[in-house]
Amino acid sequence: MKKQELQAIAQAAAKNIKTEEDLNEFRQMLTKITVEAALNAELDDHLGFDKHEQSESDNNRNGVTHKILQTEDGQFELATPRDRAGSFEPKLVKKHQRRFTSMDDKILFLYAQGMTTREIQAHLEEIYEVDVSPELISTVTSAVIEEVREWQNRPLDSVYPIIYLDCLFVKIRNEGHVKNRAVYLAIAINMEGKKEVLGLWIEQTEGAKFWLKVMNELKTRGVDDILIACVDGLKGFPEAIETVYPQTEIQLCIVHMVRHSLKYVGSKEKKLVAKDLKTIYTAASTEKAAENFRIFAEKYEEKYPAIIQSWERNWERLMTFMAYHPDVRKVIYTTNAIESLNMTLRKVIKNRASFPNDESATKLLFLALRNASKKWTMPVRNWGAALNQFTIMFPDRMER
Repeated sequence: MKKQELQAIAQAAAKNIKTEEDLNEFRQMLTKITVEAALNAELDDHLGFDKHEQSESDNNRNGVTHKILQTEDGQFELATPRDRAGSFEPKLVKKHQRRFTSMDDKILFLYAQGMTTREIQAHLEEIYEVDVSPELISTVTSAVIEEVREWQNRPLDSVYPIIYLDCLFVKIRNEGHVKNRAVYLAIAINMEGKKEVLGLWIEQTEGAKFWLKVMNELKTRGVDDILIACVDGLKGFPEAIETVYPQTEIQLCIVHMVRHSLKYVGSKEKKLVAKDLKTIYTAASTEKAAENFRIFAEKYEEKYPAIIQSWERNWERLMTFMAYHPDVRKVIYTTNAIESLNMTLRKVIKNRASFPNDESATKLLFLALRNASKKWTMPVRNWGAALNQFTIMFPDRMER
């Protein structure tokens, strides 16, 4: 719509504006006209020709779809144009979108930073001089749950070269008592070398039994194969993964293992023991690592037998990364990729003494994950070299 036409409409309508209610209705009318004009322009661009032009295309306009659109000033009926092929996906107001307000974005951004409903209300009033009710804020954030459901059930890639699995704990009120609940997280490196959050799940405690459930869900959502899974030392964890993905190589997190080992060591000797342990996992080869472990065991077997037994028991899964080029080793020897994300989430939830329920925690964690993942625009370093290694080591699986 041209500027002159809008001015004419505004001048005609202005004569009838007597109250604030009249002004709101006028704003609604302008919003409706502008949005519908923009949607029709989007359809013109999609089809490749304007509304009244002749075209030999098989796809044409096919009427409109009506829905109620909520805005900051109220609501109105929006007519969204359609095409016969059903291939038109509007950008300004998406197919299932029911709200059209810039204030929603501000509310969700502040909520994703960990602010409570009351804090958001005070912030918006102070910065924007807008009085937003706690009920409206709750309505906006609750609308996220539908998006969470779609995200949690979306189809996934058939093959992921690397996946990281870990838990963090949040306080959630349940039956009048505040308890720590486990938040299960799965992050993958996809074939493009970029990080991708596959899902989050909340359960009472962390355990291999629930991890098995997570693996089954990933399978249902289309994940046929995982080359390498990086996990901590939770008992039964590797077996839970191998039950669903028997070909997956398990890499126990070296950093977790070192931390666990140092629990047995007095403060005066921790630096020395940590230095000796480092000679094992920084060795050039599996053979050299085994030799350095033998030297370590001879030195500490009497004083710290529990450390020796723990490394011996988990040796094969601790050394998985040794079969790869040093560039690949840096990516898989530790679960730091997911732990750094956990640290980001903890910063967001630290202002919350507890959550009233699982849904409230899920909303905040999802929004925080969405914000964090916006920064994951580049592949991990030297991904091309890593992909070549995987192609050589897993030719049939990579071809699939």
